Amino acid sequence: MLNAVQWKCRDRMLDLGHPQVMGVLNVTPDSFSDGGRYRDRAAALAHARRMVEEGAAIIDVGGESTRPGSLAASPGEELDRVIPVIETLRRDSAIFISVDTSKPEVMREAVNAGADIINDVRALGEAGALAAAADSGAGICLMHMQGEPKSMQEHPHYDDVVADVARFLAERIATLTARGVARERLTLDPGVGFGKTVAHNFELLARQRELLALGVPLLAGWSRKSSLGAVTGRPVEQRLAASVAAALAAALQGASILRVHDVAETVDALKVWRAAGLLPAGTDRGSDQASQSVR
Repeated sequence: MLNAVQWKCRDRMLDLGHPQVMGVLNVTPDSFSDGGRYRDRAAALAHARRMVEEGAAIIDVGGESTRPGSLAASPGEELDRVIPVIETLRRDSAIFISVDTSKPEVMREAVNAGADIINDVRALGEAGALAAAADSGAGICLMHMQGEPKSMQEHPHYDDVVADVARFLAERIATLTARGVARERLTLDPGVGFGKTVAHNFELLARQRELLALGVPLLAGWSRKSSLGAVTGRPVEQRLAASVAAALAAALQGASILRVHDVAETVDALKVWRAAGLLPAGTDRGSDQASQSVR
């Protein structure tokens, strides 16, 4: 059983009675998997249309790479990359739109442009981010990260990775609810690959259900990650099978949202598992509104 059936994102509710797919749209020059491929606005929008047609319930638009070793983009650079894409998606479709950012000014402008969700790898830890997200009415995804992208993979250490991640996320939930943010607006991401070794990541997957005790839906982001390369020996462009396998494992362990690059393949795999009774049944998208294609 998933421990929540809906995610409140501004004035709409996303059905989480079965796992939903979040399609990754990186409009950056340097993301680890597809850096530069969708930097051009027309290419980005064409890719978003394709992911909607393939069954994504959410499009996650990011304008700053957070891969290991990456450098921060300025607020102006990030705004220039994401706002025109969000505005066009919102004008042309009712798909749920997420903005992947840690900057309060980007959060505010993205929500004003039509984003429904704020997805923050720093769990609203930047100055002003908590207030910006809390006041927006948007759905919020809080992710765990040890350290910063530039150096997070140098020497990650935990006494108990699952307990430590759970403790951090519980504190962030308490901070937000004390600020008046309803729990139904929150989801949690354990942060695969963000300040964690390969062993840490797979322990989080194996024990992921322990995080459900926090009472908030989980988002899993395994797509094309280096840990999959470590166990398969495959380079990033050959990790499709491993990514789908990890997504299914995360869904079986209670994840409500799967953040992926390969939408069609993940959606098809979920359909097969639902038909076999291995996952909750449901429609292919989170709402009737979200099923409207991008024109």
